[in-house]
Amino acid sequence: MSWLSIASLIVAMGASAACFVLFRRLQQHERRHQALINVLRNEIQAMTNSSIGMGRRLIGVEQKLNLTADKQLELENRDPTALAYNQATRLMEMGADVDDLVQNCGIGRPEAELMALLHKELHTPHQSLGRDD
Repeated sequence: MSWLSIASLIVAMGASAACFVLFRRLQQHERRHQALINVLRNEIQAMTNSSIGMGRRLIGVEQKLNLTADKQLELENRDPTALAYNQATRLMEMGADVDDLVQNCGIGRPEAELMALLHKELHTPHQSLGRDD
């Protein structure tokens, strides 16, 4: 065997060893990349699920907003004096006096006094009118 054949054999063995080392590195890189792909896939799935949940919540909020807008429109189309009387009734139940009703509800003093009288009449216990002595 000549030194050229021996040198060729050594170069071939070195190249084979280098190929083997490179092949192992390639496998390691492939495993790492596959692990990263799996991590990214899981993150994308989590974000997708989150987006779906937010979409559902957004639809719910939109429905509530539409309902509120409809109720507001309905209130705007109501008779404004009825709203004043409803507000006056609520204020009377909270203990407001006639002056408060006139100032806050936009109703006249005679109407406020009448409401106060009715409120007082409805919330006081009735005594028997006939007296048996």
